[in-house]
Amino acid sequence: MRVPKKIRTYCPRCNTHTEHTVTIYKHGKRRALAEGERRYRRKQRGYGSKRKPEQKRFAKTTKKVVLKLKCSKCGYTSHRRGIRLKKVELAEVVK
Repeated sequence: MRVPKKIRTYCPRCNTHTEHTVTIYKHGKRRALAEGERRYRRKQRGYGSKRKPEQKRFAKTTKKVVLKLKCSKCGYTSHRRGIRLKKVELAEVVK
C-alpha cells in the first residue's frame, strides 16, 4: 500500500486539522534491565521446559504497521492505529 508522506489530519494539541509528516513506527531495542525483561529471563532459566510452548507454525502472514504522524505546526507526534499490510511504501502525492 502506498501511503502519502504528508497527511492533513487532526492534531490533538493544536485542536485543529494541520499537515502531518508520516513515518513508519519502528519499535526500539528492549532494555535488558527493565522489570518485565528481568522477570522473563528469571522464568526462562534453569532445567526443564520453557515457560511457554514454542510455536511450530506461524498463523499470520502479515504484521500490523503503525504510522507515526508529526504535526508540522507544533511538532506533536501521535500514532495511527496499525492495519495489517504485506508491504508499505511512503510515496509523494501527485496531483
